[in-house]
Amino acid sequence: MDAVRTTTTTLQVITALMVMVASGQEDAEMEDLVTEKEAEESHRQDSVNLLTFILLLTLTILTIWLFKHRRVRFLHETGLAMIYGLLVGVILRYGIPATSYRNKSPPSCTLAKGPASSSLLLNVSGKFFEYTLKGEIDSRDIHNVEQNDMLRKVTFDPEVFFNILLPPIIFHAGYSLKKKHFFRNLGSILTYAFLGTAVSCFVIGNLMYGVVKLMQVLGQLNDKFYYTDCLFFGAIISATDPVTVLAIFNELHADGDLYALLFGESVMNDAVAIVLSSSIMAYQPRGANTHMFDALAFFKSVGVFLGIFSGSFMMGAVTGVVTALVTKFTKLHCFPLLETGLFFLMSWSTFLLAEACGFTGVVSVLFCGITQAHYTYNNLSVESTKRTKQLFEVLHFLAENFIFSYMGLALFTFQNHIFSPIFIVGAFIAIFLGRAFNIYPLSFLLNLGRRHKIKGNFQHMMMFAGLRGAMAFALAIRDTATYARQMIFTTTLLIVFFTVWVFGGGTTPMLSWLHIRVGVDPDRDLQPSAGTFQVLLEDVPQAGGQSRTKQESAWLFRMWYTFDHNYLKPILTHSGPPLATTLPAYCGPLASCLTSPRAYENPEQQRDPDGEDGDLSFTFGDAAIATNGLSGDTGSTTGRKSDGKRGGSSSEELLECESDSREIPSRGTRLVFPIQDHI
Repeated sequence: MDAVRTTTTTLQVITALMVMVASGQEDAEMEDLVTEKEAEESHRQDSVNLLTFILLLTLTILTIWLFKHRRVRFLHETGLAMIYGLLVGVILRYGIPATSYRNKSPPSCTLAKGPASSSLLLNVSGKFFEYTLKGEIDSRDIHNVEQNDMLRKVTFDPEVFFNILLPPIIFHAGYSLKKKHFFRNLGSILTYAFLGTAVSCFVIGNLMYGVVKLMQVLGQLNDKFYYTDCLFFGAIISATDPVTVLAIFNELHADGDLYALLFGESVMNDAVAIVLSSSIMAYQPRGANTHMFDALAFFKSVGVFLGIFSGSFMMGAVTGVVTALVTKFTKLHCFPLLETGLFFLMSWSTFLLAEACGFTGVVSVLFCGITQAHYTYNNLSVESTKRTKQLFEVLHFLAENFIFSYMGLALFTFQNHIFSPIFIVGAFIAIFLGRAFNIYPLSFLLNLGRRHKIKGNFQHMMMFAGLRGAMAFALAIRDTATYARQMIFTTTLLIVFFTVWVFGGGTTPMLSWLHIRVGVDPDRDLQPSAGTFQVLLEDVPQAGGQSRTKQESAWLFRMWYTFDHNYLKPILTHSGPPLATTLPAYCGPLASCLTSPRAYENPEQQRDPDGEDGDLSFTFGDAAIATNGLSGDTGSTTGRKSDGKRGGSSSEELLECESDSREIPSRGTRLVFPIQDHI
């Protein structure tokens, strides 16, 4: 009997163990099934979110077509994308019912010290689970966690903007740069971009610090807001992005110099603003009070600014040079698809390489685009030149409209908005005054050295066109961890909305009210702007002959042009004179290795194929004298036609261009250094 009982007990234990194992397997299978269902549901939700943005862009494109067909100019495509984003944001925020939290009483714990970790590891019955921190939830929304989770899913990681959406926008700005008017106004553009952005940053920062102090007195400030936070706001909000104004300028063919000033300033000050914001974040005074002024920390920040900017510039230029060498010394032009792919990857990698090395990718990819347009573009096959231009143009269009659509969406889906009426009103006043201190005093100083002045109506238009856009938004959303940064992000978003809708929509009436000429042919608008790359030579004979004024009057640009034309372009491209004619005789073997065979095949290549970047010429009334001092008639080559062949430009055409600007041409001779526009 004992043996039977023992056997029965053993069987019962085994049966119980088998039941437990089977139950455990069933539980494990159920857990796996639930996990798979949750993963599938998450995948479906992500697809719906991306589809939402695709539909937004599709709707925006169709509406843009309708607006262009009806010639509607009061609302730009970016403003339209923002409106559609707002509508979708309202639906997501208020149109979808919230689901109650599964656990009515969430477990509580106390943080002993230090910040909350980004991940949490739990041991539950011998199984380890990792949980990722998604962010703080307002106590009022504790029962709407499912809806909050959905809103978080349509809130992109800020790095998506910096690493994916910004690079094609910035690269396209450099690659499609219209260099003729840009380089004619380069001195003014750099002044507005560097000095003007710094002035705007400090004016806005100090005014906002006063607003913060006022809020503190009135009891409207709920947390810390330091002086460095105010300067950071001044830096990011000083980045102008007049896409609406420039699009209307381009459509109406507004004055080329005004377009160049606005476009050049917006391109360059984006780079300056991001480096300036990085320098402000690197400001770390010694001692306990880390937010007061410290001279040593200030000069250290200045050094950081110069180091980051110069390093980023060099990295972008070097990447462009490497791409030019690869496309020159390989036969990739025989395979346009591979050539286009390499060009795309090298250009995009510039941004990521700079960010990985601690520099600023925006600056690197901008100057990479300029270098690619100046050198690599000349080495590409005909198909690749078309493909690269169209590729980056499409990417720029889609990325920019995606960002503006997301701005409208973020106004309702971002969960940590802090709306402060005093701060918002103060910010609008501050950016207006900051823009005024940027444009008017610097224009006055620039006009002291310019023969072709920046007229008053140009200054008013530049003041009006100081829209904020993608760069300010991307810099603001990159850090929203603190109370101050959340308030900055909310205010920046509202400023972008207002400037795009109000100032962008008022561009056409403002052009008419300020009497700014439109319908200008950029190829015939040859008025040189003084203070850049041209000099008025007085007391020179009106007929052909040798110039008595030496060419060193524009020595800086001439030195660069000579070095670039005689050495850099023959080394990096298939154009320019053979190096055997420019290098010393003992460098013959090196010259033969570096010179492209095409330089010997086509004599025109020796004249620098970059149209207006080509031959320098002195225009003397009815005669033209080339850079070698030889004179020619009015049919001399001074420019390029659209088909790539060089065409003539008579003195009557130049005088006609001057009469359009209602200026009486002064006697004398202009030394003009035209700059080619590749794109």
